[in-house]
Formats: sequence, C-alpha cells, structure tokens
Amino acid sequence: MTSITHFPEEASSDDVVAALIRDGAVIIDNVISPAFIAELTEETNPYMEATENGFDDFTGFLTTRTGGLLGRSAKCRELIAHDKILAHCNQFLAPYCKRVQLHLSQIIRIRPGETAQMIHRDRWAWGKHLAHVEPQFNTIWAITDFTAENGATCVIPGSSRWADDAEIPADSIVQAEMKAGSVLVYSGSVFHGGGANRSHSDRIGINITYTLGWLRQEENQYLTCPPEIAKAFDRPLQELAGYAMGQYALGYYSPPGAPGEHPELVPPEYALGIEVDASMMGEPVTADS
Repeated sequence: MTSITHFPEEASSDDVVAALIRDGAVIIDNVISPAFIAELTEETNPYMEATENGFDDFTGFLTTRTGGLLGRSAKCRELIAHDKILAHCNQFLAPYCKRVQLHLSQIIRIRPGETAQMIHRDRWAWGKHLAHVEPQFNTIWAITDFTAENGATCVIPGSSRWADDAEIPADSIVQAEMKAGSVLVYSGSVFHGGGANRSHSDRIGINITYTLGWLRQEENQYLTCPPEIAKAFDRPLQELAGYAMGQYALGYYSPPGAPGEHPELVPPEYALGIEVDASMMGEPVTADS
C-alpha cells in the first residue's frame, strides 16, 4: 500500500508537483493557523448550519455542501488566493492552459453516521472526454482534524493513469489523515472519495479547486459573484473567478445598450468597470503555442 506523501508548508513547487504527478495526491501540513480557522468558521458557520444534507448516495444523505465561498467569506478568499498553493497549481496545470481559474469552492461537512462516498474522479464533471489532459488542481483544507474514524478522504495513490473503468482494489485505498490547518492537494484524475464517519463529531473540510481557463467551471462564478460583488475584489481574485480572457478570443462579450454606447467586443473585466483596449483580448494563437 502506497502512502500519501506529506510536505511542509515551505516545500518547493518542483517537489510538490513532481509528487502530485507521480501519486495524484499529496498533503501539505500546517498551512493555516488555529486563529485563521477560528475566524473562517465564524464567517462561514451560519451558511454551513443553514445547508441541508445531500440528496443521493454521491452527495451524501448525512453530508452538507455549502458553496459560494468566494463571495461569502474574506478568509475563504485568502485560501482561494493563497500564494503558495497557487504557485503549485500554476506549475501543475501550465502544460494545458494559458490561465487557471477557480472551479468551485465548497465546505464539505461529513456528519456522524455517513457512509463512504463512491470512489470517483473529479474530472468526470466534464464526462470522460478529457483523457488526454489534466484538467484540475484540487484542494481540501482540513478545518477539523481528518482521521480514519471521522471520514478522512480516501485516495488511491498512483491511480491517475488508470482506465476510467478500473477495478479499485480495497488494499489500494489510503485515507488522507491530517491535522486541522493542513491541506490535501490532489489531481482531477486520481481516484478518491469521502470516507465514512464512524465518530461522534463532524468532519469539516473546504474544497477549493482550480481548472484550465478554457473549461467551463463547475460552480458558476458569474452568478455566484456577479459584477456588483466581484468589482470589490483585488484584480488577481477577479481573474481567478473568470473575469479575464481564458486565452485569445475566449470569453469576450458584446455589452448590452444602445448602438455605439459601448465598444463592440470587450473582455469580461469590462463588466467590472475596468477600462479595456484591443490588447486585452489576449495573445493570438500561433503554430507553436
């Protein structure tokens, strides 16, 4: 049985990405402090407590999933824009895109008595059409300790290159046990699933995932964080949300209004009141790009 490699917070992207390519998952220990977690839970607990349980075997009948964290929580925005994590993300996804974007943000609370989630790949959000690229860089931040008893995420290290219909040997499953404040980083291609909670307390993690700038996001950030909300964010966070061109000519729009009231073709940031010109439409694709 292969274990999940643990790294300290200061680990280099070269080391983290190499292990992620090899195994499909790593754990980075002690990235955020108990004080940070306390502030984050104060901001997000009201939303989490108002969230109903899931409705099927996949979402979990004793699991809540609270989204929209980009607009709801300043501390979650810090996680989404975390410099070190984004450095690993950008290096990992660089072979497949010009820009990365936020795919989803979600608090996952596994309650006592929940059964194990089916083993799956997150990349299946787009069906099974993307076997030739790696579309995702995923994180689960431990807000409580993750233990074998309370439902620590089950991962099959080394399964990123397995066939979609591969049989999963029971002895290949490893649980991502880690202390609160640590983060599980995993690819969209690795087989994994939420663990069964056999304890008497909730297991709480924050799932923040990133994807290629040319793919549709699972969580629609334009509706979760429309321009009137997103215009208050720092520019890098706006770009992560998708208010930027995915690459050349990918994502422009024609603003509504009277004839001649606005430029005809503009990039998404125009909706935030940012002045634009033709150069903001991205770089043309060339034969060697």
